[in-house]
Amino acid sequence: MKDLLSVYIPTLNEEINLPQCLASVSKLGATVYVVDSNSTDRTAEIAKAAGCEVVTGNWGTFSDKMNWAISELPIKTPWTLRIDADEWMTDELIVELKSKLRDSPEEVGAYSINRRVYFLNRWIRHGGMYPLWGVRLWRTGRARCEVRELDEHMDIIGRIENLQHDIVDEGQRGLTHWVQKHNQYADAEIREILREQQPTDSSNTLIHQAAKKRWMKANLYYRFPKFWRALFFWIYRYFFKLGFLDGIPGLIYHTLHGFWFRFLIDSKLYEIENSKRKVGSR
Repeated sequence: MKDLLSVYIPTLNEEINLPQCLASVSKLGATVYVVDSNSTDRTAEIAKAAGCEVVTGNWGTFSDKMNWAISELPIKTPWTLRIDADEWMTDELIVELKSKLRDSPEEVGAYSINRRVYFLNRWIRHGGMYPLWGVRLWRTGRARCEVRELDEHMDIIGRIENLQHDIVDEGQRGLTHWVQKHNQYADAEIREILREQQPTDSSNTLIHQAAKKRWMKANLYYRFPKFWRALFFWIYRYFFKLGFLDGIPGLIYHTLHGFWFRFLIDSKLYEIENSKRKVGSR
């Protein structure tokens, strides 16, 4: 596959997750580039020991890092695949990639790959969490990443098709890290809202699922009153979208992701608006 495919992995302090990811990627036999945001753990050491090309630096946002990698990495292969350090590929996907890439029609600019989310050792299959399509494989030179702080998607030249098999999202860094990460995501969404890029901004090549979610967030979710919309969203996901079928891990996940995270964003918005009112009343 070295003549067909290069793999890009963005990292930041991923020594716990990276070995599982690299074990999966190694089955492709492709050149692997690890673009690391100056990790303070053994991430770069692990990547170099596995034979990866490692680049370190500082980037403002994930989309900045993505676009730097797309434009600056010395990728010569016709295809590029992105996988995160807390993800790995199923064996079925690896077989599919090896057979698919040699015969892809020229008009196909990218492939969308489905993602399975595992949380507390449980596949979260309900509550709108599966399928989760995203463009992860593209013809080199035909892709750019949306300039956004959150929920960025790929702009592609050419047709986008779906692959049949999955990437597995299975982070090993624990619940505390998950909460801290989503607190940062909440801050990023607040900045998008205040810039009026979120929820109205949109890429012109969003795959159907991503376009639908972005439209619903802009035209439905954010039209409901603060705080209440987080509660309604949790009820919708947990009961109407059958999140309760995901067991205790699903109860925790859907409550944190579908209610707490959205309630946190509204709380941060309220804090900002309250501060502005306080300043305006002086």
